[in-house]
Amino acid sequence: MSRLEAKKPSFCRSEPLTSERVRATLSVFKGIVTSCYGPAGRLKQLHNGLGGSVCTTSQSAALLANLPVTHPILKILTTSVQNHVSCFSDGGLFTAILCCNLVENVQRIGLTPTTVIKLNKQLLSLCTSYLKSEACGCRIPVNFSSTQILLCLVRSILTSKPACMLTTKEIDHISTLILRAFLLIIPENAQDHIILGKSIIIPLKPQRVIDSTVLPGILIEISEVQLMKILPIKKSDSFKVALFCVSLSGDLSDTGEGNVVVSYGVSLENAVLEQLLNLGRQLVSDHVDLVLCQKVIHPSLKQFLRTHHVIAVDRVGVAVMEPLSKVTGTRPIGSLDSISPSSYGSVKDLCTAKFGFKHFFHLIPNEATVCSLLLCNRNDTAWDELKLTCQAALHALQLTIKEPCVLLGGGCTETHLAAYIRHKTRSEPEGILRGDGCTQTELQLIAEAFCSALESLAGSLEHDGGEILTDGKFGHFWSVRADSPSVVNWPDLLSRCGCGLYSSQEELSWSFLRSAHLPFVPQTCLPCEATDSAGNLTLDCFTAKLSGLQVAVETANLILDLSYVIEDTN
Repeated sequence: MSRLEAKKPSFCRSEPLTSERVRATLSVFKGIVTSCYGPAGRLKQLHNGLGGSVCTTSQSAALLANLPVTHPILKILTTSVQNHVSCFSDGGLFTAILCCNLVENVQRIGLTPTTVIKLNKQLLSLCTSYLKSEACGCRIPVNFSSTQILLCLVRSILTSKPACMLTTKEIDHISTLILRAFLLIIPENAQDHIILGKSIIIPLKPQRVIDSTVLPGILIEISEVQLMKILPIKKSDSFKVALFCVSLSGDLSDTGEGNVVVSYGVSLENAVLEQLLNLGRQLVSDHVDLVLCQKVIHPSLKQFLRTHHVIAVDRVGVAVMEPLSKVTGTRPIGSLDSISPSSYGSVKDLCTAKFGFKHFFHLIPNEATVCSLLLCNRNDTAWDELKLTCQAALHALQLTIKEPCVLLGGGCTETHLAAYIRHKTRSEPEGILRGDGCTQTELQLIAEAFCSALESLAGSLEHDGGEILTDGKFGHFWSVRADSPSVVNWPDLLSRCGCGLYSSQEELSWSFLRSAHLPFVPQTCLPCEATDSAGNLTLDCFTAKLSGLQVAVETANLILDLSYVIEDTN
């Protein structure tokens, strides 16, 4: 077919970052993500003009998934952040804001992109080496014999998501449940190589948050009618289980991997039903106590199994098939042919439960590496946000097993790192440059832009017009309310730093963030007694934040290196 109109030539723009439109677009995006950052972040409501669901959030995962982006440079940035969040579940806003800050700051300097990228890589290497070193002053090792640090980490993640709409009491309750759920998925006889189980989040809404609970095993939601047909459940030391991933409805379009042999002149429906009943007879003869099916079980087969005291539960759904296989030790059966005895599994106990207006069938495993988190909240919007937050917190705990340490939160890592970089670039510039063909002046310019980006990121935690200070000993973040007097004795006004580790009564000196002051050596190597004595720290996941730092710098370098943007407008 011939084209109805002539093909338009591709649109080519050189030096895209010099365009005022591009700069304005990045500035608007930065304003959106910056205003969402931290516990006092402002919520965003996203919907389109054609209708559909409305998303209210301050989380990067939900924000970027619902935010339409058309500009190529912005697509690079949002895709990088979304890839980071898909891998680590946390630190998306941190990554996006830092990347925007770096691009914005570097543009004011006027150095060539090659020089900027080269020095950014050196400063990133300096940061990662310091954060991974034992001398790091913003890293805390995790002692798994105590839950204090882990609870602080979970509480910090929950507190940073205002759209969950939780009170302090509710945050403490959900934090405890998340930690308990995490501990339940760790195998009891874990060796050097740990294979974690799975936490299944089950919605209960609208219910009080304080009614949320966690249980070992799997809860399968069933109707009250199904429940009446299942009861009473006989008592036994163990229950034999068969798990089907194929439909047992008798529908000829879904017979799984097996074959249905039908003689000439015989009804197809009757032949399939007879084969289902033969399958039921085998299950009965193999002394199966519980049949679980991902899809639908034919009513006649259900009745047959019920007559022989076999519990049949269908429509369990694909989402719980893997956890069911893990809990029961079964291999999902995908055909209507004869069943291998090795496909069967077992559970320790079966019981029913009721939470709110919902009825559940509870499978209690022999060894619990799967648990069910019954999550309650007041409405759908708050529940959706809380679910995402709980998933992020559980993922952060899992990452902590791989890297058993956390970073100080509340802006303190960023300001401490900025102080460290300033000190290193002034005192040891030769060790950083290492013959890269860059001058010390260029290093100082880029280092100041890098440090300013980190400090601006920390300053994004303040949304109410308050002042931000840093101390001259630890390089930590301190916040002052907007209505504070201009001339004041700082120790009387300040309480604790952003992460909560240090008190204002420690003979410190303060200066306003981003004000002119001489570089200083921030104290490194956190003393053990400092972390042990602090009861309520604000912490960040080490792995997620380190990756976010790397993604932010690398994405900024990629954007700064763009010479042309070519768009197909057809």
